[in-house]
Amino acid sequence: MLKTKITPLALVLAGLSAPASADLIISEYIEGSSNNKAIELYNNADTEISLEGYVLGLYSNGSSSVGNSIDLTGTLAANTTYIISNPGATADILDIADTTSTVTYYNGDDALVLTKDGVIVDSFGQVGVDPGSFWSDATAQTQNKTLRRKLSITSGRTDSTAEFLPSEEWEQFDIDTFDGLGSHAGNGGGTEPEPDPIDPIVCAADKTLISAIQGEGNESPLVDTLVELEGIVTADFQGDDELKGFFVTSLAADEDTNPLTSEGVFVYFADTDVNVGDHVRVQGTVDEYYDSTQISDVVQVAVCATGQSVSATKISLPLASQDDLEAFEGMLVTLDQELVVTNNFGLGRYGEVELATERLYQGTQVAMPGDAANAVEVENLTKKILVDDGSTVQNSDPTAYPTPGLSAENTLRTGDSVNSVTGALAYSFSTYRIHPTVAPQFIATNPREDAPELNPEADLRVASFNALNYFNGDGQGAGFPTSRGADSLEELVRQEAKLVSAISAMQADVVGLMEIENDGFGEFSAIASLVNALNDADSANEYAFVDFNVNQVGTDAITTALIYRANKVEEVGSAAITTAAPFDFSNRTPIAQSFKSLESQEVFTVAVAHLKSKGGCGSASGANEDQNDGQACWNEIRTEGASAFADWLDSKPTGVDDEDIILVGDMNAYAMEDPIRKFDEKGYKNVVAELDGNTLAYSYSFSGRAGSLDHAVATESLLSKVVAAKDWHINADEPIVLDYNVEFKSEGHQSTLYSESAYRASDHDPVIVDIKSEVVLTPEEQTPVVAPDQVFSIDENSAVGTVIGMLDYSDPNPEDSPVVKFIVSENDSVSINDQGQLIVAGEIDYEFENRITFTVQVEDSVGNVSKAEKVAVKVNNLRSDDDNDAGSLLWLSLLLAPLSIVRRFKKK
Repeated sequence: MLKTKITPLALVLAGLSAPASADLIISEYIEGSSNNKAIELYNNADTEISLEGYVLGLYSNGSSSVGNSIDLTGTLAANTTYIISNPGATADILDIADTTSTVTYYNGDDALVLTKDGVIVDSFGQVGVDPGSFWSDATAQTQNKTLRRKLSITSGRTDSTAEFLPSEEWEQFDIDTFDGLGSHAGNGGGTEPEPDPIDPIVCAADKTLISAIQGEGNESPLVDTLVELEGIVTADFQGDDELKGFFVTSLAADEDTNPLTSEGVFVYFADTDVNVGDHVRVQGTVDEYYDSTQISDVVQVAVCATGQSVSATKISLPLASQDDLEAFEGMLVTLDQELVVTNNFGLGRYGEVELATERLYQGTQVAMPGDAANAVEVENLTKKILVDDGSTVQNSDPTAYPTPGLSAENTLRTGDSVNSVTGALAYSFSTYRIHPTVAPQFIATNPREDAPELNPEADLRVASFNALNYFNGDGQGAGFPTSRGADSLEELVRQEAKLVSAISAMQADVVGLMEIENDGFGEFSAIASLVNALNDADSANEYAFVDFNVNQVGTDAITTALIYRANKVEEVGSAAITTAAPFDFSNRTPIAQSFKSLESQEVFTVAVAHLKSKGGCGSASGANEDQNDGQACWNEIRTEGASAFADWLDSKPTGVDDEDIILVGDMNAYAMEDPIRKFDEKGYKNVVAELDGNTLAYSYSFSGRAGSLDHAVATESLLSKVVAAKDWHINADEPIVLDYNVEFKSEGHQSTLYSESAYRASDHDPVIVDIKSEVVLTPEEQTPVVAPDQVFSIDENSAVGTVIGMLDYSDPNPEDSPVVKFIVSENDSVSINDQGQLIVAGEIDYEFENRITFTVQVEDSVGNVSKAEKVAVKVNNLRSDDDNDAGSLLWLSLLLAPLSIVRRFKKK
């Protein structure tokens, strides 16, 4: 392959020296699904031309240097085409291609230049400019489309650096439109011969049974055989925006007794209109289209009768194996059981929903890596089926499911359910799928929930949230597109509104964030913009961010961050980061800061992690390669990161010597994987799993499998104070099409699929942890207190042991240092028992003492003794007035007796 480097100046000079009209031009551009990409060249001359000296070059992602290229060879007849195909394109392209080349490894934002002996003769796109995802104008765009050169254009576009407006010279067609490839201006690669006359087909004549066409295996034994078959139409998808064909099932009399042979088949033909219930005869060729048996190159279709009925064949999940469905390929089937939505990723774009017998989990979320986790995935495959709306239109408006159409309010979440599905069973894109003939009626069995209320026992809340690449341009409304995140100010406004709704609803005192633009902490930084937006939206709180006093945290485009409610907590110690290995590569730079609750004075440290992702496996080596144990690639470096992060936190990097540490973040590891178990080994426990007692929590959904990539791990000290922890499912369950992006959405969808709510603010769910502060009291604050000036009453002559009343006292710390002793001084008539009750301990006599006073102190289990307080007990006199008079006379007689004796002595 010849690779050359052409600078923009050289391209301009080459364009200036190009002829006014070129014989060879680019006539068709296909940028389809998967590898369906091709370039058609057209000889516009009246004579044959040599292709020697012609070079087609690819300029990727705004580059001014050619990447891939192809040198053309041979000759091209007048008014004929030359097709260059992607090597992995569909057979519809490869069958008519003249050559294959990696020059077709392009996307909608890549430019192509055709040169002859170094002189530009034609170009597509604008060299040196990256348009984002594609070039577009009013009626055409260069991504996921087929573009054909207008017939009025007979000469090439020789200024490859000029602004490119595709609709000026090109007409747009839907994605994967190949029917015009090989023909331009009514001309193609040669002259088609006149077709042979066709003999009409006759209903009820000899035919090939559908079961014989399907055979017992995955591939038909009659591939490339011209056959005639008869059957009943069970599903009609002949529309231009559908499968362009229909499904038929065997006549009842033709069904065999072999359970391994299907009685249905797809007929790829739309020229003759048929309807469900038609008895049809079809003449066509048996084909295996990407391992799906179908009838292609249809010659004729005859309708033999109408109004016929067919009963759907019942199937059920789970299967013994996915291969069991081969016996039903092409048939009308029904699943009459409750099924759960387990994957809605393709709902908006492709009209696809995956159903399963239950929510499916990543193997390593619920089982140990290796054989156990792999066994979970093998079982998952037997439990699922895909529902496909049968449309070939991407991003159709309205979206097929749920009825009457997906919207920001009418969502379809994973975990929702359906009780029955009926449709044609097909196989495409390596997956069995049902094209419904009856609209499935979904049930919102997993409804949206508001943010969890703070646990009644808790007074602190810490949360973790992946913000899905929050980039704010230059922070002043310009600077778009950025390397990640929102492509425009419009998208940023939409993204920010959803993030603010989510974060403010959580009412967390400290939030660890991931995927924030790594542009420092200045006035226009991303983190400053987000905090400003939070404060504008939530006037009841004062949000602030931790400033790590660096221009960038590490070297990655994204970083982690810490924000907090300054009206609830304050920073203590020093904000800390480390770029030491293994955080100098792949694992994002750790951050940590200590905080103190303004209410309880509780001190705790929050750290944020974002470990290496599971993607980009091509550059992994050694133990970092995918070991096929369910943990994907880069597991070794993630595990090293977990170990080093724990060691770093144990060193108390913020300078605060406190054992209450919680680490939150996107660990890119499921609950049973090595990194999470390494944290546990180092003393940092998985908070949600510890409280739940299992690993069935989830924060992320990938390929229809739920699992937790986002975790909160804590020291034993802090874990003992956690009273609640959960994932708030605002993102993982929601269709991706409900996010802030506007790409591939009609104007209607940009409105109906979007709301400023928290739902689908990101692709990861936040993790929310509620903490009960440990109130640390001073000795004075821990000391019991006896209420002053207490007065009780008791009847005189009450028996010993009689309860007088309950002492009024308070114990500020009864759980840790309860009251154990009551000290009574200055009186023996009253005591206090262990329950704090005043008890009669001796004789109570009103005449002797009508008011008993004494001193009381209270002592707790750690020796704190309360201040002494005087307590009085009033003695109630129970005698009558007469008793009192008689008593007085007696006492008076006794007092006067000596006087009487004196008088007697005097008389003598």
